[in-house]
Amino acid sequence: MHTETIATELLAALDGSSTLDTITARDPGFDAGAAYLVGAEILRRRRARGEQPVGRKIGFTNRGIWSEYGVSAPVWAHVYDSTVTYLDEPSGRLAIGNLVQPRIEPEIVLHFADAPGATENEADLLSHVDWIAHGYEIVQSHFPNWKFRLPDTIAAFGLHGALVVGPRRQVADLGDVARKLRTFTITLAKDGRVEAQGAGANVLGSPVLAAMHLRQVLKDQQQFEPIQAGEIVTTGTLTSPLPIRAGETWNTELSGVELPGLRLHFE
Repeated sequence: MHTETIATELLAALDGSSTLDTITARDPGFDAGAAYLVGAEILRRRRARGEQPVGRKIGFTNRGIWSEYGVSAPVWAHVYDSTVTYLDEPSGRLAIGNLVQPRIEPEIVLHFADAPGATENEADLLSHVDWIAHGYEIVQSHFPNWKFRLPDTIAAFGLHGALVVGPRRQVADLGDVARKLRTFTITLAKDGRVEAQGAGANVLGSPVLAAMHLRQVLKDQQQFEPIQAGEIVTTGTLTSPLPIRAGETWNTELSGVELPGLRLHFE
């Protein structure tokens, strides 16, 4: 299948809130390299229709869910001004009627004040980050029953549906951020009942290490820009992703890092 054809199919599924057969089932030779070429074409088309990329999402940084989804490596994709919501308070609402088989992922979001260079450690990378927030990525699958192979997920927007960014905290106010992001824990609850627990260490050892992984991957992908000043990077789910429905209220509590939990009601 041609890159342009796949991009057309996936954007139609996005706009129509619909599903389609996996690309890998129809084209067994479709691999990660081909999938990122589709991603570059989708980026071009979304820009052309007025959507502006504002950052990246990293997916499958949590090795604990690899076997469940049949994947064996992280992926990444762009997030857009049309898909990101910022909250100044630790609570909000989000309409999800346009999303297909949505699931919730509690994450840590980094904002880059300037472009990271050849960072060798967490402190180097954090020197380029001015604020950090806790947020939710709402992922979706345009493939029935969340069954796919890794290249399918890369091409299909990295499974990105929406990103809700909670109150921002300045890195300078958080003390030993590198250590705290490695060691903090989190609980995720639905309508007051705890559904999952997680930790910063779940995402490639730390959200900062996840961002360092993305920076390294982008060095080998000449069709994409490296991380730019002003971009956000959301670093992957700290717990298992869980299905969500309109009418539910989800909230988190974090321990070990001075970031507020986030209460979100789905409409």
